[in-house]
Amino acid sequence: MRVHNDTFAILRAGIDEPRGVAVVCGAGINCVGMTPDGRTARFPAIGKISGDWGGGSGMAEEALWYAARAEDGRGEPSALARALPAHFGLETMYALIEALHLGHVPMERRHELTPVLFRVSAEGDPVALGLVHRLAEEVVALSAVALGRLGLLEEEAPVMLGGSVLAARHPQLETRIRELLAERAPKAVIGFVTAPPVLGAGLLALDEAAAGPEAAARLRDHYGA
Repeated sequence: MRVHNDTFAILRAGIDEPRGVAVVCGAGINCVGMTPDGRTARFPAIGKISGDWGGGSGMAEEALWYAARAEDGRGEPSALARALPAHFGLETMYALIEALHLGHVPMERRHELTPVLFRVSAEGDPVALGLVHRLAEEVVALSAVALGRLGLLEEEAPVMLGGSVLAARHPQLETRIRELLAERAPKAVIGFVTAPPVLGAGLLALDEAAAGPEAAARLRDHYGA
């Protein structure tokens, strides 16, 4: 039996051989890479103490930070200051801060603010757009470093993007990722994974068992991939 990070499952679900890089961005953010000879590239991915930034949870917290400062005058004005509390039926960031602090709005509901951030960004708010572009920079930094570690920068290699934030394919985020990746890894081929990670886990198991392509095809058919 082997135990892998679930990002390996995202990668394997998007490719037909164990070769390439995957970035997953759901509640958190992570990146892995692998090659057929068994080499891997990975990161600790345990939050800020391991240098991470981004993911749905991190984006929501950043949005709250910028919105609070936009409202009280310490930061740049932003439509986030009204959009975030409005999502919970509140009028001000002060009211939202109080509601979160006192538990009237459960802290786990902060994840709901990430789609609000993307909506405000799409409406032209520069603060929100700056956060979206920063996420694109993180995705590309992870991808380029992993490709480099595996010696895949100089040849065509897939970069698979998955997780709820990336699979949603927000135009501003996707466009910026493509622009930046074209600069840092011009031969990389971007793909998106919407299949469940269990598909990739199954394919990895089939790889270990040296199963034929027919078995992999049946598994992909089962999960509609």
